[in-house]
Amino acid sequence: MAAASVGALRGSGALALRTPVQYGGAWADASASAIRLTEIGRACPSAAWIAGTCATAKTFFAQSFDEPIQKEYFADPDALACGSGSPTAQGVREAGGVRVTGRWDSVSGCEDADWAQLALMIDGAYHVMVVPVADLTVEQNWHMAGMRGTGSQRLVADGLLVPTRQTAPAAPPQPQDRLFFAVCTLATVVGATQGALNVVEDMFASARKPFMTGYARMGESPGARHWLAEAARLVDRAEQTMLAVAHDSSRADLTELDRARLQMSLTGAASDCQEAVERLLDLHGASGFRTTNALQRYWRDIAVGSRHPLLNPYLATEDLGTALVS
Repeated sequence: MAAASVGALRGSGALALRTPVQYGGAWADASASAIRLTEIGRACPSAAWIAGTCATAKTFFAQSFDEPIQKEYFADPDALACGSGSPTAQGVREAGGVRVTGRWDSVSGCEDADWAQLALMIDGAYHVMVVPVADLTVEQNWHMAGMRGTGSQRLVADGLLVPTRQTAPAAPPQPQDRLFFAVCTLATVVGATQGALNVVEDMFASARKPFMTGYARMGESPGARHWLAEAARLVDRAEQTMLAVAHDSSRADLTELDRARLQMSLTGAASDCQEAVERLLDLHGASGFRTTNALQRYWRDIAVGSRHPLLNPYLATEDLGTALVS
């Protein structure tokens, strides 16, 4: 991320979305978080992604650790937190704490984060630890076609001694939490698709015309108007689906079947975003792929972000099928 973008996130309160109210944050629900992240994603999908993963990390931290360490962690409500739920490290208990060795890939925002919350195995059980990112090594291995600005590099711990109070056994996320994490992921994709739509709408408002035709402007073409309407319909449907899931995900009586159905809806919204941006690229033509054109950046970010495991369509289909026959 550019330093100006990180500063904008901090100054706007976007990194305090899931800082608890008692520590100066908003503790925004899924609906409010989705709206805010979508707004950011229209301008910069990578910034929205980092704000979303920060919200996820802070949510999991608040559920895993007690007040003494919370006061330290949330001392700055706008601190950037990053994390990974993959237990790709081992911790060995010894006098003074836990000796940790391992590495975690794809840790979004880690280059600029203050805190890292990372999963590991201790005594054969799943745990989570929280440490300052300055205590870890950042390896530059994020070489991707899309979401380049997330700086989702690898974090490495090489025999790091972590105080015992900074580790905790981790409970599996509840259905509401898993849906919250998925909504935060989808919000970036929806925002990016809205941004792509804005690029093409600006093209329609310009003097540009369809090449090799007699039309004086894009808007004179009935076919172009129809495709623009179709893309806008897909974008609107994706947003409406996301907000509906965000609203329903807070229900206290959510069953596993409910969760599976809502998760399936989220993957459908991600597919709508993929389809919409392809139609927008068709409208714009080959010039949309110039490296100076914002449309190709949105396209790359949507292509990568919509394929996050939380939006995996075939696994969502499997889960729903299993829940239906259970």
